[in-house]
Amino acid sequence: MNKRVSIIATGLSRFTGNLKPLLFLLALATSISGCARFNDFFGSFGPSMAEVQETQKDPRLSGIQLVDIDGAVAHKLAAKHKQSLFSESFGDSVQAGYVIGAGDVIGISVWEAPPAMLFGATSTDPGAGPSTTQAATFPAQMVSREGMINMPFIGHIPVAGRTPQQIEVEIALRLKDMANQPQVLIQVVNNNTANVTVVGEVATSARMPLTARGERLLDALAAAGGVRQPVNKVTLQLTRGNQVQALALDTIIRDPKQNIMLQPGDVITALFQPLSFTVLGATDKNQEINFEAQGISLAQALARAGGLANNGAAGAPDSRAVFVFRFEDRKALNWATSPKVTPEGKVPVIYQMNLKDPEGFLVAQNFPMDNNDVLYVSGAPGANFMRFWQMLYQSVFILRTITLL
Repeated sequence: MNKRVSIIATGLSRFTGNLKPLLFLLALATSISGCARFNDFFGSFGPSMAEVQETQKDPRLSGIQLVDIDGAVAHKLAAKHKQSLFSESFGDSVQAGYVIGAGDVIGISVWEAPPAMLFGATSTDPGAGPSTTQAATFPAQMVSREGMINMPFIGHIPVAGRTPQQIEVEIALRLKDMANQPQVLIQVVNNNTANVTVVGEVATSARMPLTARGERLLDALAAAGGVRQPVNKVTLQLTRGNQVQALALDTIIRDPKQNIMLQPGDVITALFQPLSFTVLGATDKNQEINFEAQGISLAQALARAGGLANNGAAGAPDSRAVFVFRFEDRKALNWATSPKVTPEGKVPVIYQMNLKDPEGFLVAQNFPMDNNDVLYVSGAPGANFMRFWQMLYQSVFILRTITLL
């Protein structure tokens, strides 16, 4: 380092015609002769590639995994991060009509052919004709916990788990020997069981009744007034019995197969998940950057950070030294050494991407970013020396100007 500075000083002295103004700069460079001290003096935005790679040699950092990102690693992590589709987890089966459940309120009406023998509901309308009958309508009643209703002359009837049409047929069969050609109509007065619940980041939490039409996931979301957050940052969680599954809302909208048919008891929760990563080092932006619930790749993350082409205050980037710092699931990869595990069961990992290799740009498109990742781009070797050169050149230019005055 001292030899390099001496050569520069000699050349600049010929330019200025005076070596004395440069003695101070030469002495300064001598005092910070070591490269590490040189970097410390001029400041550094983070560790170099060599310093990151030497972490495994530090006893304090033993167990931290350093993994080169290649096609196999990116493929394995992408498979782990892939969201399970609703069409695969729940299917899209259609129920055979509306099914009565315990707690529903239903009404029963019975018609008889004239002359009515059992209920005697003959019409008194003079214009209706002597042979016209009216329905005998019974008070609405709630299906009991045991799934039963009660009806005069035939007693208790099991109705839970059956469609209104099935109940109509059974009541008509029971009345066949008592009524004259009975016809039965079942009406659902209050649907208290075939409902879905919509909560979370929606305009209004709602309990939406299901009909024989067959409502779908987005129907329930529309009934709740839609989501309150941007669509690309919302995840829909569907709870059906003991099964819980989440999927990005944007995926459901783009893929009609994921807009599955709902079933009674489903709970839909709209979750606002502001996922983000932090970018540091030799990039255009050093900040926290949000990304969509459906996820982004490393290539997209670098683009949102302004890319690597930066010669500003952070210095020129080292395209071989693109790092992703992450607390990874223990079973995500086969670790080369015994991993260090946090109390939460996570493994601290440093992923390294070499974008000097053209293949790295293809691999970066498949490497998934995770929430709370730290993306770091190291500076190119000699970046701080170039900063020193620029400072020296500017100083000499000022001195030369003063000399000419």
